[in-house]
Amino acid sequence: MLVLMTTSDKSTSSGVVVHLDEAEPDKHASVLRNIGNLLDALDDGTHIELVVHGPGLTAALTDAPHAARLRELLSRGVSVAACANTMREKKISVDGLIDGVHVVPSGVAELVRRQREGWAYIRP
Repeated sequence: MLVLMTTSDKSTSSGVVVHLDEAEPDKHASVLRNIGNLLDALDDGTHIELVVHGPGLTAALTDAPHAARLRELLSRGVSVAACANTMREKKISVDGLIDGVHVVPSGVAELVRRQREGWAYIRP
C-alpha cells in the first residue's frame, strides 16, 4: 500500500529544503554531510527536508551505502521526502525505503511547494 503525503508535519514554518536527484554514492555522502553541518550550524528547531527523486531516490533505500547516516539524520529531526512518481517508474515499494522516509506525490512539486512557503532551497 502506497501512502502519499502532500506535505510533512513541518509545513507550517519555514526551513531548508535540500534537493537530491543524483545516484552517485559520493554525492549522497556529500549531501548528507551538508545536512549534518546545517543541523549543527542553524538554530535549534530549524526544519530541514531532503527531497529525493529520480536517480537520487536510491539514497533513501534500505540497502543504500549511506543508509546508516540517513537514519541518523532522521533521528535528529530531518524529514526525507521520496517521490512517488520515481517510485512508480522504478517499481520501488514503500517497504524498500528506510523507515521514517515519507512519500510525496511529486518530488519536484514538493520543492516548489516548500519554496512557495518561504523555505530556503539548496542543491549541493
